Formats: sequence, C-alpha cells, structure tokens
Amino acid sequence: MQFHLDGFQPGDPEIADPTARIQASGAAGAVPTEVDVLIVGCGPAGLTLAAQLAQFPDIKTCIVEQKPGRLLVGQADGIACRTMEMFHAFGFSERVLKEACWVNETTFWKPDERWPEKIIRSGRVQDVEDGLSEFPHVILNQARIHDGFLDIMRKAPAKLEPHYSRRLLDLHVDPAAGTSDHAVTVRLERVDAGNEGKVETIKARYVVGCDGARSTVRKSIGRELHGDSANHAWGVMDVLAVTDFPDIRFKSLIQSAKDGSLLIIPREGGYMARLYVELAKLDVGERVANRNITADDVIAKAQRILKPHTLEVKEIAWWSVYEIGQRLTDKFDDVPEAEIDTRLPRIFIAGDACHTHSPKAGQGMNVSMQDAFNLGWKLATVLRKQCAPSLLHSYSAERQAVAKELIDFDREWSGILASAAKAGGADAAKTQDYFVKHGRYTAGTATHYRASVLTGATSHQHLAEGFAIGTRFHSAPVIRLGDAKQVHLGHASQADGRFRIYAFSPAEDPAAAGSAIRALCNFLTEARESPVRRYTPVGADIDSVIDLRAVFQQDHRQLAIEAMPSLLLPPKGRYGLLDYEKMFCRDPKSGHDVFDMRGIDRKAGCMVVVRPDQYVATVLPLGDFAGLASYFDGFLLQAN
Repeated sequence: MQFHLDGFQPGDPEIADPTARIQASGAAGAVPTEVDVLIVGCGPAGLTLAAQLAQFPDIKTCIVEQKPGRLLVGQADGIACRTMEMFHAFGFSERVLKEACWVNETTFWKPDERWPEKIIRSGRVQDVEDGLSEFPHVILNQARIHDGFLDIMRKAPAKLEPHYSRRLLDLHVDPAAGTSDHAVTVRLERVDAGNEGKVETIKARYVVGCDGARSTVRKSIGRELHGDSANHAWGVMDVLAVTDFPDIRFKSLIQSAKDGSLLIIPREGGYMARLYVELAKLDVGERVANRNITADDVIAKAQRILKPHTLEVKEIAWWSVYEIGQRLTDKFDDVPEAEIDTRLPRIFIAGDACHTHSPKAGQGMNVSMQDAFNLGWKLATVLRKQCAPSLLHSYSAERQAVAKELIDFDREWSGILASAAKAGGADAAKTQDYFVKHGRYTAGTATHYRASVLTGATSHQHLAEGFAIGTRFHSAPVIRLGDAKQVHLGHASQADGRFRIYAFSPAEDPAAAGSAIRALCNFLTEARESPVRRYTPVGADIDSVIDLRAVFQQDHRQLAIEAMPSLLLPPKGRYGLLDYEKMFCRDPKSGHDVFDMRGIDRKAGCMVVVRPDQYVATVLPLGDFAGLASYFDGFLLQAN
C-alpha cells in the first residue's frame, strides 16, 4: 500500500480527500461524577485499557487526556509480533497489516576497512525467526494505532470516547472506603477554550495513570522512576527523502568510523523513512535541550554517517531529539510492599509512567500496551465480581518483573548501538550477533510470567512442551471441523475477558462413549465441582466465563460433528443458536500438524488453560478434573 507520495498526510490513507481523513474524536460536556475506572492519558497504554474495558457495558469507564485532541503524527512506530497477536484479539490486525510497512530483513553496515570514511554492507538477517508468530514485525505511525483503538472503543458495547483538554490536578484515596466504594476522588482542570480553569471532580473505584514519564498519577502515590542518567543524545525524524543508499526500504543498522550510528526504519506508504541518528555524548547532568540541536543538525549528521551515499531530505513529517535512559519504578500500584497483605490497590500506573526505554529496540509502545492488556481483564473480573480484589496485586507483580528484564536488555542493546560512547568504536559483527540472539525480545515473545495463583506449576509441562506455562499461547494453524476452514487456533482468544481451555484429544475417537474428551465435557457440564457450573452466572451463555475448545488428531472428514459432546456444540443467545466454532482438527494438507508443532503428547492428550490476556496459565492431563477445578477455585468467585 503506497501513499505519502506528494507529502505526508496524517489519518486514514484510504480516504482520498486529506481534509476528510481525520475523524472527530472526543466526548462532549463534563466528565461523569462517578465511574468504576478513570484512565488518565490517551497514549498506547491508556487506549488499550479503555478498549478492553469498553467491551463490558456494565463497567463505567472514563478516559481523560490533557492534549486537545487525538494524536496525528510522530512518536513510536514499531509493532512487535506479540502486539500484532493482541491487535487480532481486539479485532483490527487486518487493518494494520494492510497499511503498515512489513519488516522482512535487517541489514548491517560498517566502515570499509580500506576506506574507513565510507560504509559498506556487512550482513543481512531475517528480521523474525521462522515460526515465532503467525504475524510479522511491522511499522506504523503510533497515531494510526490510536485510531484503531478509538474505533474499537466507539463500536464497543460501552461506546467509549475520551474527554480531552483535562489536566489532572490531584487525587485522594479514602482509606476507610470499602472495596466497592468510589474511594478515589480526582480533580481535573479544563484547559479547552472557553472553559479554562474550570475544575471537575470525579469519584472512581480505580484510577490508572497512563500519563507518561512525567506522570502526575505516579507522583501522587509517591513512586519515582529510578535508573541510568541520560548520557547520550539522539535525533529522530520521519522524512521523505531522495537517496542512493540501497537499503532505504530495509531496517538498517549503520555504524560509521567517526560519526556514530544511524538506524533506518522504513515507514508505511512506501516512501517515508524514520532516521534514528546518534548525536553526542552528554556531560553529567546535562540535558539535550541545552545543545539547541536543530533539524538541520540531525540531517547533517545522518548525511555524514551515510557517506559515500547521499541523502536529500524533501520533507520532515515529524522530528525530535531525546536522551537515552532506562528507568523503572519499584511498584506499579499504590500499595507499599510491606502492606500487600493488609491493603488492596486502588491506583495503578502503566506504560511510560512506570518504565522508560530507548526507542532502539521498539519496546516502549509495545510493552506499554501489554501492561494495559494485563491489567484490563483483571479490573473487569473484579468489577464484575468474578474475582476477589486481591487479584489486582498480580498486575504489579507480573509487569514490574517483565519491565525490569526488558530494561536490562534495552540498556545493553542501546550501548551496542551507541558506538561513539565506547572505546574502540563500532563492532558490526557483535551488533548483528546480538540482534539475532535476542530476536524474541524485540518480537515481544520473551515474556515469561512466574508461578502464581494465575500461573500454575510445570508438573505436566511435558504433555505440551510447545505451550510453555507463563508464556503467550503460541498459535498454530488448524482446520475448523464445522466448515473445514483453515484458521489459527490462537485466534479463538479474543479480548473479551474469558478464559480458554484448549483440550487436545488422544488419537481415540472423541465421539466415543468412553473418550477422554467426552469425560471432560461430562465433568464440566454435570459435576458440582465443575468450574463452568460454579462460575457461569445463571442465564449467561455456557462459555461466557470459561470457553472450552477441542482439537482432534483425525482428519476433519473422519469425524461427525453431530456425534460430538453437546458442550462442544452449545446453544447460545436468545434463540439458542448452535456455536459451530468450538472444534478443530490437525491440518494434513499444509504439513502444519499442531500436535507436532507444539509438542503435544499424542497418546495422552492434555488441557491447556489460557488466560484472558493470551498467556498459558497451566497444562494438565485431560482427566485431571480436580486440578482444573483447583486452578479456577484459586481466584474466581462462585456465581450461583
């Protein structure tokens, strides 16, 4: 998909008229006086969280932003494979795939040994290893990601729109309030024309600060960002340029002999590119603003690094300078470590409010959205009285550990790229080797949650070696029994707050009276201990809390769907219409057998339980009904 040919234009490129590309966004009038969740900040984390909570019409959510309207240009652009998996759960991955630039290969450049003042290509690698995800690593303007979430929010059951031009003044938590009370009082100042200075007060059960590195919410709960001082300046710009550099449409890491490093990221539309330009080492305590660096300075530095190739910038769509630094706060909520057993969290922080990274590994926006995905379903289950509020402690415990690992990775990667900061200069071979070895971090698939009430022990991991407990559910192609369509198994997991049980059948006939699959369905349907019976509200669809899916080893033509257990063909909705999308078979044509790909024990089969945020919760034998019940009994509240 090509666009930006005659100059950068923000908004939806499929709309021919540039003046019609920017849809109106924002709620009119005052903010509500009481809400369940108040989100402060319309960045990637805030909008992900809002889009998740908007799926539940019984949860009252409000999202506020100090800026006057939606983001139009600039800022982050790299979208990891794992984030694309999440976008599919929200329902807009196809739009992103169509519009984005796909990163297929990464090239590496170094000084020519004979003429060090010139650069030569030293290597090229596949950007994402085969089989790591069904989705690619892509590049798309952060503003368009915001547009995707805003569209989802607008179409969701709760029909949510942001309230712009609101500056957070302060917030206060009533320590005597009960768990269901609106314990947090927040004051907002309006900064829009005609309403300047007006103060609005809103009471919330929970507040989430997604308000960036200078977060007012973070400061209000006494948290601070700790980490390395910013000691290196970089410039970033999105340009439309004419160049004879041959790899301008590849992700390219360039290290020169004397002028530092340059990272080129091809942008969407086929003509634009982003340049990350190493500028200068900063003195202790010095800020990049003190250098008075101009756009021309950034361009000139990029031109020197690219020699002998030329770079003629025709238009700058957006540019900025920034300081490298990796910082992290010790906890992502308002409960001190020593008081976890006696206090429940009311205020949370996500994204840049609690961790900051360099842009080099493309982690900032991606990790921020994963923070919100982790928190969103937990808030929803607590507010809908499906889980006890103590579950909310798991957000900080899980995401702070992940952020620390990624910051350690980002610190080392940034140091490798900042060649001028190290004695001896650039080492292109080391750069390429590190990039290849740590590809799972940049793809977003390295997250591994530790054992907890939500993440089970590894006692039965051998039954499904490819679904590592605590990691994201690694999808694979299957054939849907109901219509013989090839689909991805992981795409059954939508951002709807439900748990999934994937039951992988042994080689036996699953329809037989004594089959393991039928026994599981009978337990879930009839037993008093069944988590489906215990936790599904009266009158709700049978899969509204826990969604069972079955995967068979037979070819789909060998099985009769009408002979399968009724739980796998459940009546749903007001008319009791049957759901034909619960059963899958291996795919014999493509050679992608899910049992082989994910190391499923063919003789025994197994159950793989997946959390609402698409992470593997536990792996159990098919007949371990007590273990399955025990897992859900650990945190769900009985509905009936």
